[in-house]
Amino acid sequence: MPAGITVKVRPGTTLLDAARRAHVPIRTRCGGKAACFMCKVTVEPGSRLLPMGEQERNKLAAGADSCERLSCQARVQGNAVVNVPLDPLRAAVLKKLAQAREDDSLW
Repeated sequence: MPAGITVKVRPGTTLLDAARRAHVPIRTRCGGKAACFMCKVTVEPGSRLLPMGEQERNKLAAGADSCERLSCQARVQGNAVVNVPLDPLRAAVLKKLAQAREDDSLW
């Protein structure tokens, strides 16, 4: 999500690898070693992922009890719905376009 793309992967596949297979970009600077925190995603309740490992739990700290996961560490166990944030640059461009549309509609 939000693109609505579905991909089938084997249990144990990381969310990052699943996203790559589905051609959904997830930013990462560390190459998937849980060192950069850039690949954070939100997982919908009821999604079947393997429990958080110690490295991921330590990295997320306060967010460890929420639906936030590191896509490089979270592994699929069954059906999962994952919300991937937009790339910050793309999000900024979309926000500017939306503002421009609102400004045009005011006239």
